[in-house]
Amino acid sequence: MEDYAYVLDYLPQGRLEEKSFRRVPLAIAVGEKEFKLFELIPKPNVSLIIGERIYIGKDLEKREKIEHVKRRIAYDELTNAAKSELPYVLEEIVKKREEDFVRFFNEARPITTRLHMLELLPGLGKKTMWAILEERKKGPFKSFEDIRNRVKLTHHPVKLIVNRILYELQHRYEKYKIFVAR
Repeated sequence: MEDYAYVLDYLPQGRLEEKSFRRVPLAIAVGEKEFKLFELIPKPNVSLIIGERIYIGKDLEKREKIEHVKRRIAYDELTNAAKSELPYVLEEIVKKREEDFVRFFNEARPITTRLHMLELLPGLGKKTMWAILEERKKGPFKSFEDIRNRVKLTHHPVKLIVNRILYELQHRYEKYKIFVAR
């Protein structure tokens, strides 16, 4: 269960595809921990800002802006605005959770005898994977900057992770999920 989500799009008139008498204000958001995508119903007279972090957890007392979670949605159901905002919001989340993702670089392991978790990051091949593994032997990475400095082939570790999260969201039935909840 997600406790916090980031607003990707706010539709004060609801989705246009719905019949006019059924339309209610709607927010589209991505979860902070498991990157689940949601449709949220805001409380009356509340306006939401794109990129805003909001509480959507079970404690109704803490929910200041959200009435309830309408449903979980797939990537294909996002509005065009939400799709274009998603990479920027994901980048912000990854930077805020730097410690978790640096731990991934430190603890990633082989999935099969021929495939390593690090190779699932788009743009990271065997050569870079081996460079990361060699540097890990010298000591754990401490930050994204540390990864960038010690492994010359990884110029943007944040972008590598964001691109993988996007890939997992776009490919619902991907066999290997690293970051996105099933």
